[in-house]
Amino acid sequence: MTSSPSPVALMKYDHQNIESKWQKRWEETKLYQPDLDKAKNPFYNLMMFPYPSADKLHAGNVYAFTGADSYGRFKRLQGFDVFEPMGLDAFGIHGENYALKVGRHPGQVHTEVAKFYREQQLSKIGNMFDWTHEVDTTDPAYYKWTQWLFIQLFKKGLAVRKKAAVNWCPKCLTVLSDEQVENGVCERCKTTVDKKLTEQWFFKITQYAQRLLDNLDWIDWSEKTKTAQKNWIGRSEGVNFHHKVKDMDIEFEVFDSIPQTHLAQTFVIIAPEHPMVEKLVEGTKQEKLVLEFVEKMRKKKLAGNFDIDKDMEGIFTGRYSENYLGTGRDLPIWVASFAVMDYGTGIVACSAHDERDFTFAKKYDIPLRPVLLPKDKKLAEKVKNAEVFYREPDGIMQEPEQFLGMTWEKAREPIIDYLEENGLAKRIVNYRLRDWCISRQRYWGPPIPMILCEKCGWQPVPEEDLPVLLPETDDYIPDNSGKSPLARNEEFVNTTCPKCGGPAKRETDVSDTFLDSAWYFFRYPSTDFADKVFDQKRTKKWLPVDMYIGGNEHAVLHLMYTRFITMVLHDLGLIDFDEPFKKFRAHGLLIKDGAKMSKSRGNVVNPDEYIKKHGADALRIYLLFLGPYDQGGDFRDSGMGGMVKFLNRFYTLIGDMQKKENSAETIAKLHQTIKKVSDDTENLHFNTAIAAIMEMTNKFYDDGGITAENAKILIKLIAPFCPHSAEELWEHIEGEYSVFNQPWPLHDPELAKEDEIELVVQVNGKIRAKLVVSADISEADALRMAKEDEKIKGYLEGKKIIKEFFVEGKLVSLVVG
Repeated sequence: MTSSPSPVALMKYDHQNIESKWQKRWEETKLYQPDLDKAKNPFYNLMMFPYPSADKLHAGNVYAFTGADSYGRFKRLQGFDVFEPMGLDAFGIHGENYALKVGRHPGQVHTEVAKFYREQQLSKIGNMFDWTHEVDTTDPAYYKWTQWLFIQLFKKGLAVRKKAAVNWCPKCLTVLSDEQVENGVCERCKTTVDKKLTEQWFFKITQYAQRLLDNLDWIDWSEKTKTAQKNWIGRSEGVNFHHKVKDMDIEFEVFDSIPQTHLAQTFVIIAPEHPMVEKLVEGTKQEKLVLEFVEKMRKKKLAGNFDIDKDMEGIFTGRYSENYLGTGRDLPIWVASFAVMDYGTGIVACSAHDERDFTFAKKYDIPLRPVLLPKDKKLAEKVKNAEVFYREPDGIMQEPEQFLGMTWEKAREPIIDYLEENGLAKRIVNYRLRDWCISRQRYWGPPIPMILCEKCGWQPVPEEDLPVLLPETDDYIPDNSGKSPLARNEEFVNTTCPKCGGPAKRETDVSDTFLDSAWYFFRYPSTDFADKVFDQKRTKKWLPVDMYIGGNEHAVLHLMYTRFITMVLHDLGLIDFDEPFKKFRAHGLLIKDGAKMSKSRGNVVNPDEYIKKHGADALRIYLLFLGPYDQGGDFRDSGMGGMVKFLNRFYTLIGDMQKKENSAETIAKLHQTIKKVSDDTENLHFNTAIAAIMEMTNKFYDDGGITAENAKILIKLIAPFCPHSAEELWEHIEGEYSVFNQPWPLHDPELAKEDEIELVVQVNGKIRAKLVVSADISEADALRMAKEDEKIKGYLEGKKIIKEFFVEGKLVSLVVG
C-alpha cells in the first residue's frame, strides 16, 4: 500500500477538472475492460441500449444508465468482474424519421449522431462502459448475423410469409408493430393508423406461447413486468364449436371460454374487421349498411376514443348459423363493435350469461335463454325472464339435462368432456399473443435475406453471401408509388436463384428494429469474432445476463422477443439456457415539472447543460435521489444546487476534517449505514441509500470530523453513485489507484444492531402512526403501545392484527383491522 499523502484541504467539488481527469485515466488504464476469457467472477451488467431518434440523448436516458451503472459499480466493489457494454439500436423508423425531418440521408445523420452520443454524452456521464465491445446495429458486421438469424428461423419453419391484417401508417408508409401504435396513431408521426391486409414475413412466436408463459413462474423479474407479459400472452382455455352458415357454403369455428352455458347461446357476433363479413353480406340488401358500419367502427377504433363496454354497437347481417348443435335453432349473426378480431377466431357465440352479450341483446331486442339460475327463487324468476344478468360460480345448471342441479363452477370440466365425447366441440387453448410481423417497407434497416424464384419459390440467401448489404442510394424517401425504396432499386432487386441459378428477385422489405434488439446482448461479448454469431465458450461464461435494466415501455414486446429468440437459439443447440436475463428490473419514468418529458411540451432536459454547469456526479446523485428508481421522479432545476452543496460538504469532510478517533456512537451509526447502503443498492433503492450516506456525513460533522479509515469506508459507499469524486477523494486519502479495485466495506452485525426502530401502524389501509419502539419489541407489546398512543387509540378499539411485516427478525410494520 502506498503511503497516504498529507491531508491538503480539498476546497470544493471542482467537477470540470476532476471528471475529465478521471475519465481520461479510466480510458488510458482500460479499467473497465475485463478479460472476457480469463475473468474469474463474471457479472454481465446490461442496460437497454438507446436508439438515436434525435440528435441528443435526454436526461431520461441518463437516469436509466446511471442507475444501471451504479448497480454495476456496486457489484465490481463486491469483487465481480463486471462487463458493462454499450451500443446503439440505430436502424429503424426512429432514426430514419429524424433524418427525413432534417432532410438528410439516414446514414449520414447516424454517423454524426452516433459520434456525438459516444464522445460528447455517453463518455461524460461516468459509466464504466467497455467500448471495445460496442454494438451498432447498422454495422454490416452486426446485421450480417441478424440476417443469419433470420435464415435459421426460416430453416426451422419459424419464419413464414403470409397474408395478415397489419398496422399501416399512411404517412410513414410502413407496417408498424402493435407497440408502435398508441391510441390508434403512429407513435412517431401521430398519424391515424390503418389496418391493411398484405403479405408480410412473420416469426411464429405463437408456437412458444405456453413456454413463454410457464417460465414467468420462476424467472427473477419485476412482478409488474411478469404480469404485463402474462396479460399480453393472454392464455384462455375453452372449446371450439363448429358452425355452418345457413344457405351458404361457409363454415366457421367459435371459441367459447365458458362452455358450460353453451345451450344458452342465442346469437353470434363477428368482429367488424373479420374477412368473413364481406362474404356474408355480398349481394344482399344488408351489404351497404353492414359495410358502412364496418368502416364506421374501423375509424372509431383507430381514433382511439373507443370504449369496448360503453360504445356497444352492432348490425344484423341477415345471416344465420344453421341448426346450432342439432337443437333446431338457427342463431342470427351480427357484426358487433365489441367482438375482437385477435381473440379466438374473431367470432363469438353469445348468451344470457355473459355481461356484454346480455347488454347487447337487450339493446337490440335479441332473445335470451338463461340456463343457469340462482338458488334464491325471487332472483331466479327475474333471471328466467332475462330481467337481470346472472352468472355466479354457485349458480345451478338447468341444461344440459344430465348436468341439472350441478353448480356452474363444478360443471365446467364434466361438460367439456361431454362435448368432446359427443363430437360437439373440441377442447382448445387460445392465446392473445400473435405471430411477430417483422417486415418493414422502409429503407433504413437490414434487408431480409430471402430470394423469390418463380420456379423454386422462396430461398434463403446462402450464408457465405451474407451480409446482404443495404445499398447506398439517394432514393431512400418513402412515397405513394406502392413500392418501398428497395423495391424501386432494380440493381438490388434483380439477382439469381441460389438453388437453380435462374433469374430471381430479392425480398425488398427490411426487418424490424425489434429483431436487431432481440439478440444484441449475445453479440456484445463476441464482437471480436467475425466468423460466428457468437463464441459459444465465451457465451457460456457470460450469459445469461446477470442484471438487465430498462424502461417499462419495453416490458412487453421487446422482452417477449428477446425471450423467444433465446428459446430458439436453445432449441438450435447453440446455448444451454432458454431465458436471456437472470434478473430484469424496470426503472421508472423521469418527468419535468409534473409532466412527461416531450419536445411538444418543451420540457425535455438536456443532460449536457447540467453536466457542464454542475458536473456528472452531481447530476447522477440528483437523478437517483429523486425517488424510488422503479417509479421515477420529477426533475426540477432547483434540486441540482442541493446536490452540489452536499458534494462540497462531503469534500470538506474528507479533505479538511480529519481526526484520530470517532465516537462509539458514530462507529455504530457507520456500520448501520454500511448495512443499509449495501441492502438498498442491491435492491436498486438508490434514493434511500444516498439519503443514508448524507445522514452519515452529517453524523461525522456532528462528531467533529472523520478518521482516515472511516473516510475510506465513506468514499467506497458513495463510489457507485459519484465515481469521479470517489476516485479523487480516494487518491487524496489513500494514494492507490483505483477505488474500484478495492473491496466493498462489510458491516459488523453487532455494531449494526439498532436499539430502536420506527414502527409503522396502518389501520384499514391508512397509516395512522409511526412509533419509535424497541428493536426487539414483540407483536403483543407493539399492539399494546399502539392502543395506548393518544393519536390513534380510537382507531384500534376492537381491532386485531391481520398482518405484520418483519425485516431480518424485526417488526417494522403493523397492519390492523
